[in-house]
Amino acid sequence: MTQTFKFASKVFHRGLWAPERGADSAPRSLAHIPGPSTPGFLVELFCKGGLSRLHELQVQGAARFGPVWLASFGTVRTVYVAAPALVEQLLRQEGPQPERCSFSPWTEHRRHRQRACGLLTAEGEEWQRLRSLLAPLLLRPQAATRYAGALDDVVGDLVLRLRRQRGLCAGPPTLVQDVAGEFYKFGLEGIAAVLLGSRLGCLEAQVPPDTETFIRAVGSVFVSTLLTMAMPKWLHRLVPGPWGRLCRDWDQMFAFAQQHVEERVAEMTMRNQGQLEGDPGPVSHLTYHLLREKLPVPSILGNVTELLLAGVDTVSNTLSWALYELARHPDVQRALHTEITAALGPSSCAHSPAALSQLPLLKAVVKEVLRLYPVVPGNSRVPDKDIRVGDYVLPKNTLVTLCHYATSRDPAQFSEPDSFRPARWLGEDPAPHPFASLPFGFGKRSCMGRRLAELELQMALAQILIHFEVLPEPGAAPIRPMTRTVLVPERSINLQFVDR
Repeated sequence: MTQTFKFASKVFHRGLWAPERGADSAPRSLAHIPGPSTPGFLVELFCKGGLSRLHELQVQGAARFGPVWLASFGTVRTVYVAAPALVEQLLRQEGPQPERCSFSPWTEHRRHRQRACGLLTAEGEEWQRLRSLLAPLLLRPQAATRYAGALDDVVGDLVLRLRRQRGLCAGPPTLVQDVAGEFYKFGLEGIAAVLLGSRLGCLEAQVPPDTETFIRAVGSVFVSTLLTMAMPKWLHRLVPGPWGRLCRDWDQMFAFAQQHVEERVAEMTMRNQGQLEGDPGPVSHLTYHLLREKLPVPSILGNVTELLLAGVDTVSNTLSWALYELARHPDVQRALHTEITAALGPSSCAHSPAALSQLPLLKAVVKEVLRLYPVVPGNSRVPDKDIRVGDYVLPKNTLVTLCHYATSRDPAQFSEPDSFRPARWLGEDPAPHPFASLPFGFGKRSCMGRRLAELELQMALAQILIHFEVLPEPGAAPIRPMTRTVLVPERSINLQFVDR
């Protein structure tokens, strides 16, 4: 009976929220879209802590208004879409150069500081040019494998650092405090190896001061971005704090990246002139390939800086949530450990991408963590033409938010949607709508670093679980996510790493 009810609910949900296919019903305008009043929306955002609960507001909005609703903030009107079929309908109408949010404080920083935009901030033809240049280096099926050797070294150093960090604070001798902070360092070390061919010392006992500054800037910039985007542009002069903080954060990240890019440029110049001593060996880091493609150095700097940011936050938060859930679900952790050791050996240090790709539970764990805690809980689009979404016509240049957090926890798509159940991706449940969980986006605007992030996460989880049993902090309360532009833990995740 329960399964019959769930099936009927899913059929009803998909039928009710699916895009209209007939021509009988005339589409309606923005004026007909339900939504909260502007005063009520502002109270929710600024008086009830809504800025840190934007992911929860998606779920509440869908429950209150249905799959499409509209909210206004000053002169900016945003249409929210929270049904997989409607998300698909919108994304499949995209043009050749999809545009995201029409106002970006990051883009404004580039203009203000006369910095070149990277892939995250470029639009139009410049974005298309950068995408076409970077895609063969990052998105092709075998693209990430060229970086596997460098990443394996970094993962090995992460295991050593976790051992060193145990027992430094109060609690059991196996406890590591704030694992997200450790994985930030790991994420930066890994992405720097890929982008720059550099080891930054993030996982050493003493982290270099400039690296610490960069890591703090990464953590800060998402907060300052959220505050800046919540303010009308004219208010920046009256309340300069958030905008000034955002500029400081980006200036520090650019300065850090510029130092390392300039070192790589000097090395390539010496290589071309035959001035490097000994055999320099093959070079595979991304900066080298971009220099070889004659991309201007300011553009290389813009891309490297933005990709460093993207690589750090994606890996660190997802790895933190993965180990948090595995610690709370020891049966899943045992099954995953068995799968890993059976395929790779009980003391393996080097994991080839081909071997990792054959571990179905490992891939399902990563997929389930990204469903529960999508790094980007909501994405945006600004259509370049009038489009139809469900019963409504959205005019050109309408700001649309795609509510990925809400769709990935939709009970009509996922049984027990708030539960960590990797087996759902292994055939235990009916397959959800393909657009219900889109942690890496879709189409031309999908995440450029997807294959690299998945490889890094799989390699890290495999080695950590080979060396440690991961246990929760004794007596710790459950940890919920919060919005900080990206989705992060509301407080530090502390875990025990017990030697196997």
